[in-house]
Amino acid sequence: MAEKMDAKLDYKNQQNEVVVDTNRKLRIGIIGCGWIAGAHLASYKKMPDVEIVAGCDLIPGKAAKFFKDGGVEGVKTDYASHKEMLDDESLQLDAVSICTYNRQHAGPAIYALQKGVNVMLEKPFTVTLDEAVEVMKAEKESGKVLSIGFQPRLDANMQMIKKIVDSGELGQVYYIQTGGGRRRGIPTPFGTTFIEDKTAGLGALADIGCYSLDMVLNAVGYPKPLTVTGYKSDFFGKDPATYPGHPEYADLFGVDDFAAAFVRLEGGIILDFRIAWAMNINTPGDTIILGTKAGLRIPSTDCWNGTVGGPMKIYKTIGGVDMEYEVPIIKDGGDLFDKKIRSFLDAVKYNKPAPVPSSQIIYNQAILDGIARSAKLGKEVKIQVPKI
Repeated sequence: MAEKMDAKLDYKNQQNEVVVDTNRKLRIGIIGCGWIAGAHLASYKKMPDVEIVAGCDLIPGKAAKFFKDGGVEGVKTDYASHKEMLDDESLQLDAVSICTYNRQHAGPAIYALQKGVNVMLEKPFTVTLDEAVEVMKAEKESGKVLSIGFQPRLDANMQMIKKIVDSGELGQVYYIQTGGGRRRGIPTPFGTTFIEDKTAGLGALADIGCYSLDMVLNAVGYPKPLTVTGYKSDFFGKDPATYPGHPEYADLFGVDDFAAAFVRLEGGIILDFRIAWAMNINTPGDTIILGTKAGLRIPSTDCWNGTVGGPMKIYKTIGGVDMEYEVPIIKDGGDLFDKKIRSFLDAVKYNKPAPVPSSQIIYNQAILDGIARSAKLGKEVKIQVPKI
């Protein structure tokens, strides 16, 4: 227990020692001024080395109102598109946050990288694997930083999962069960961009499924996915009773509200996955990582929120006796979104690697893409990620 407490204190001390150099300001733009952009704006406002200089949205006047409501003045917003904003060389942008709906992730990301601008791209990476590959090609050609918006990576408890696996305590990992979701939680309070195929492309899979996959794939070193058998459904999304006051949303619903998959990973690891925006149960189960020496149970949350649902447990047999012991929750403080933005800014400022690199998340995206393809075809599909 003493060793665990010391590790916790060391982590907190490391966080407190971060010093921000304000001599060089980073000029930031925001592409897409919807709900998630508010979190980006709030974090950027806390950073003393940031100037928010530009913003754009497809809806006329939306960007100007967004920054006014956010209490940020002097932001140039008279752009009809991301291309107009990025073409304005006088801005000399250092980086942009791309906060558009899913189907508009790839285009702005590619254009920004081609213009020599660093990119913080909100999750999911893209909708399809092909789109993600094109973004990575632009990234490679540009030499700029591209980081994907997976702030749960920066949670100390998430990092502990990877430390446990890396320590060898579990032995050889051979099976992973993961997922999560909400009993009722289709995100229509934010409008219909999350549920329409023309804007979202993917539903629960892209919204929270990508987080769940990243939690375990990052822990085991992001092995290459080989095959996937996937399933998707939309029973709740297509039911008018799901939307009191807005039954018309049922006709607009064009994505998944539940998905499941059986994925074979390189190294002989099996991944059993399920995710939901709506279901008739409180949770589809805890996350479980089984190894040849021990097993790890990670409690689920009521609504997948980027961390663990309680103290984790390790199960193993010592001297012929079955034992289990608890991994205490780490409370290190700090906002995960702020940590995401800060880590991205530091990568840009000091020429560091992307905190959440596309070279990993391409496999996450390949699984999402594979689930969608398999569900449509009704059979197992192979996953092939081209060399970039």
